[in-house]
Amino acid sequence: MPAPILPLIDAAPHWPERGALVGLDLGTKTIGVAVSDPNRRLATGVETIQRKQFKVDAARLLAIAAERNAVGFVLGLPINMDGSEGPRAQSTRAFARNLANLTPLAIALWDERLSTAAVERELIGMDVSRARRA
Repeated sequence: MPAPILPLIDAAPHWPERGALVGLDLGTKTIGVAVSDPNRRLATGVETIQRKQFKVDAARLLAIAAERNAVGFVLGLPINMDGSEGPRAQSTRAFARNLANLTPLAIALWDERLSTAAVERELIGMDVSRARRA
């Protein structure tokens, strides 16, 4: 049976109280991979995968999840500001469906609208230079 694919708020009950989550930022050429600590307070970037074929990419993601004893995945879902879903969001959903067929770990979709702006504000608040923010 494929893993469930749910909004983040609905995925949480499918995961144990503690355990690392693998965060994925799907691009057209790369996949950014971050893994949280077991308490899910801090995530650290661990790898950028150069996209090849889905099976190759998925095998690497599943290996990372196994190495880190992950209990689930979180994928950024690029929803448009008006709430509609464009081609990138559809591509992300398709990737999640395909990954769900290869793992029992629940997959959460995170609405990433304004997440870049929020991080930018935090970095400005920490007085990080424009060059370092880029």
